[in-house]
Amino acid sequence: MTPRLNFYEKAPDLMKRVMALNTAVNECGLEPSLLHLIKLRASQINGCSYCVDMHSNEAREDGESEQRLYLVAAWKESPLFSERERAALAWVEAVTLIAGEGVSDGLYKAALAHFSEEELSKLTVAVGMINIWNRLCVSFHAIHPVRQA
Repeated sequence: MTPRLNFYEKAPDLMKRVMALNTAVNECGLEPSLLHLIKLRASQINGCSYCVDMHSNEAREDGESEQRLYLVAAWKESPLFSERERAALAWVEAVTLIAGEGVSDGLYKAALAHFSEEELSKLTVAVGMINIWNRLCVSFHAIHPVRQA
């Protein structure tokens, strides 16, 4: 695969604003470990190798275990995730795949059992943010670093 274009170079003013929102999401008060899981799961769903690579490495650098990183794709069948993390991962899937079934009332109520309304708002913006990055990277063929063949 060959990169198509560098979106930072082609839309620098807009990308500065995207980066500002990204910074705001990272500093919004949700646990960094939870943000890593959110970013990784959405990137897996969207097939964004650049972001899967980046966010799994960032999570690892912040102390996330290899086993939990491998199991994010199968979180429903793993006991390694807390109830709060499971609620967040379910939310990520529904919001990322929103055109399918939307976000059900049951999922909304389940999420509110683990997140305040403010936190759920922040969580949803975080999901939107990683989906923006995924769409940019997938559309323009951003290539992740290759550390070893």
